[in-house]
Amino acid sequence: MTMGPFAVSEIPDQPIVLNDGTRLSARVWLPEKAGRAPVPAILEYLPYRKRDGTVARDALTHPWFASHGYACLRVDIRGNGDSQGLMADEYTPRELDDAVQVIGWIARQRWCSGAVGMMGISWGGFNALQVAALAPEPLRAIITLCSTVDRFADDIHYKGGCLLNENLGWGATMLCYSSRAPDRAVVGRRWREMWLDRLRANPFLAARWLGHQRRDAYWRHGSVCEDFSAIRAATLAISGWGDGYKNAVPALVENLDAPVKGIVGPWIHKYPHFATPEPRIGFLQEALRWWDRWLKGRQTGVEADPALRLFLQESEPPQAVYARRRGRWIAQTPSPRKTIRLHLAGDRLADAPAPVARIINSPADTGRDAGEYCAIWQGPDLPGDQRRDDALSTCFDGAPLRAPLAIAGAVQVTLRVASDVPVAQLAVRLNDLRPDGSVCRITYGVLNLTHRDNPAQPAPMPVGRPIEVTVTLDHVAYELPAGHRLRLSLSNAYWPLAWPAPGRSRLSVSGGTLTLPLAGPTGNRPVTFAPPQAAPPWPHKVLRPETHQRETVTDRETGVVTLQIRDDFGAVEDADHGLITDQIAREWWSIHPDDPLSARGRTHWSDTLRRGDWVLRTETHSEMWSDATHFFLRARVEAFDGAKKVFGQDYRDTIARDLI
Repeated sequence: MTMGPFAVSEIPDQPIVLNDGTRLSARVWLPEKAGRAPVPAILEYLPYRKRDGTVARDALTHPWFASHGYACLRVDIRGNGDSQGLMADEYTPRELDDAVQVIGWIARQRWCSGAVGMMGISWGGFNALQVAALAPEPLRAIITLCSTVDRFADDIHYKGGCLLNENLGWGATMLCYSSRAPDRAVVGRRWREMWLDRLRANPFLAARWLGHQRRDAYWRHGSVCEDFSAIRAATLAISGWGDGYKNAVPALVENLDAPVKGIVGPWIHKYPHFATPEPRIGFLQEALRWWDRWLKGRQTGVEADPALRLFLQESEPPQAVYARRRGRWIAQTPSPRKTIRLHLAGDRLADAPAPVARIINSPADTGRDAGEYCAIWQGPDLPGDQRRDDALSTCFDGAPLRAPLAIAGAVQVTLRVASDVPVAQLAVRLNDLRPDGSVCRITYGVLNLTHRDNPAQPAPMPVGRPIEVTVTLDHVAYELPAGHRLRLSLSNAYWPLAWPAPGRSRLSVSGGTLTLPLAGPTGNRPVTFAPPQAAPPWPHKVLRPETHQRETVTDRETGVVTLQIRDDFGAVEDADHGLITDQIAREWWSIHPDDPLSARGRTHWSDTLRRGDWVLRTETHSEMWSDATHFFLRARVEAFDGAKKVFGQDYRDTIARDLI
């Protein structure tokens, strides 16, 4: 822990009043010199509750920046935490307009120099990009982590036009998060009125998102890929190979006209100074170089950094959780690099094509070892050994490699495929077949075949007629040693990552190619990072430790296979203000291998806030199933003040399937 030269003062609840009179609550860290020598400011703007939600990571990060001469603000979005108002959805025009007002307010403060940066991971990374596209004058630079440039193609809702089960999972998460009360120690007597107003207005977002099954205006809003040129703020983009949001980094580096750099490490969905798996990096020092250059005008050398700094993962035995990944850092440019093209040839991958006549007819539970779409908690959520899923898939193996093969970029797979039904899906995995027989997933992609040409205007597959489709797999940097083999694995199911198509399908493959982007020359200067630094950790007392469990159970009578997830986030007491938080999430994902229409997802979240005799609890439940023509969703929220139930609300939605 290395702090900067300036002493830091904190304002735990700074009001920011918007034009409509809504009071947002901010936590502010100020270098003590700011009162007499104004400094630039850094904004992080989230719905995840500064008082008790992001408090642990905030403690490591914002005081450190403040000690190096920055005013740091962690602001609760309207309708969340200790802020007034109501939140209707993610990334709404109101949310973004509020952010622009907050930035203007910050720039006018006597302790601010007028230069503002915006930083965030996930939701905060998304809205940093979206606010930057609005180009408020004080916003000079952003750091966006684990974010997206395309809300339809590359978020928790849809992927390749397939419905991700995370749409229900994160909708359930937000149903719980948004049901929580403000802290009465902050907002005073109005806490109950604010809480009940939130509960009455709390949307079941999973159903709202499911109401948009193609790339329409709803998803184009907030997708900065619609106009990259709108972003004029200097942009540092960061993610991890274990995260669901790695594709935005190269997209931003390739498309922004503003100053831009990218870093992708081995991490899951966490800030890189405390992320897993290791190696971690000195993220705060890298961020300080970025802020000092673009907010203070200092020459820190960031312009000379490589366009992309990527962690090239080395092959190692597959695990659902890693403490550390083997590999090395490399420098890459976004410009086209050398590629290798392999062809489908019989049942092999080869340098030249040969006749192919293969059938894809996978059981509905193929994909058990896919891991989570976005590994965000600290559980065993990374893809495991792919041998079982490969046994249920159609595979094409390459010859043993004569020399190491380093892949860096987005792999493309083009297939000539025919379907026996008009609506079907395709999952494509590029795997590392190791000499010991274990199989690592290198990268993957999924495609709803009705979205093959245009996600805004899907069209049924022509039954029985072969057509050419292309699947672009997620960006990756991965090196296979000599003696290993590439494997291309194809399935027409990928459960429980993606919701199944409305019936069984049989796909015929008659040819195809695999295009591999190779790691380019890394230059003479090695890529290195300083070891991580941080501010002192959040002072708290653990009353019940955090645990994460994953178990797949097969009912031997019915044949139904269920993934059971339990994320116990523990019970923790804040050493400063005494608030105790206690949260447990549970999920069940069930399917019969022979029946895609048996798919069912169910969640249950329990959340408790307490301090002395003030004890509030919410219980949220959600569920989804489908038939061939419709999705069915149910949810319920119950709220308790002590032992007394003070609120209950049910949600019921039936939504037509739209070629999905």
